[in-house]
Amino acid sequence: MTAFDLTPRRRARPGTGEDLPRWGGLAVDAKIAAVRSAQLNLEPAEARRRFAAADVARLATMSPGGRPHIVPVTFAVDGDVIYSAVDAKPKTTTRLARLRNLAAEPRVALLADHYEPEWDRLWWVRADGAATVLAGAAEMAAPLALLAARYPQYRATPPRGPVIRVQVERWTGWAASAG
Repeated sequence: MTAFDLTPRRRARPGTGEDLPRWGGLAVDAKIAAVRSAQLNLEPAEARRRFAAADVARLATMSPGGRPHIVPVTFAVDGDVIYSAVDAKPKTTTRLARLRNLAAEPRVALLADHYEPEWDRLWWVRADGAATVLAGAAEMAAPLALLAARYPQYRATPPRGPVIRVQVERWTGWAASAG
């Protein structure tokens, strides 16, 4: 057998008579344990910190018919609240799918990640929560100020809105290393 032999083999789990698959002479359980020990599930505070530092996220909504819809968004984080605005970038319609979807199903997920060729620096963070759409000038003022503080483009051309407000219920994430 070579070091790259991936032919499945089976071995008995001691005391159970149960067979466990083996690849390349190493039990799957041992390979999984080795991979898991090198990875890092992020604590909620660290997940929030990494998410807030990302430049862009992806907003996932669900259509009334059950079709997933995902779009890149700019955003600002304020504690466990994420804001994103409909901005002046060209759109094919003013009746955006994300807004229609939120009217029918407010549960959303936002994903931010970091990729580079050095894979020990990879990470991702997901924020799951409930979204509301803010359309009044007074309720949009503070979120728009947060967005303008993050993105110079919004200082030059402030978004007209509406603003999507996501109350995050759960922060989850993974990193290839603690760095």
